[in-house]
Amino acid sequence: GRARRGDVRAAVLALLTERPMHGYEMIQELETRTGGLWRPSPGALYPALQLLEDEGKVTADASSGKRLLELTEAGRAAVAEAPDNRPWENFGTGVPEAHLALRDGVHQIGTAARQVAQVGTEEQKAKATTILVEARKALYKLLAEDA
Repeated sequence: GRARRGDVRAAVLALLTERPMHGYEMIQELETRTGGLWRPSPGALYPALQLLEDEGKVTADASSGKRLLELTEAGRAAVAEAPDNRPWENFGTGVPEAHLALRDGVHQIGTAARQVAQVGTEEQKAKATTILVEARKALYKLLAEDA
């Protein structure tokens, strides 16, 4: 699932109550806290950060070479109005275990395929391609059997 626009904003405010962070760090932190279910794209995160900065709720310090963001007084007041708004805690609630297992399996196959692509011989790459094609066909066949 995808998060709503307000969830990214609320997540940023909540994360910054813990410590100053840069944008990429926030993306990684949200991915970690949701077990990989939510990884906001830069296209979702950075406009939210800019809006919060324009509203005076966060401030950025680039003196360290990275744009480190932290809450302002207005940002802390916004968090105080909804102290329990931590969108990552509810992200993925109700997702069936089978869905999570499939997602993890796809991720593991992708990792293995990337390894073959990077270090495999041409023969291994050709065999891997055949394995992937057969796996795709088997999955569609599985769906056809259900119908």
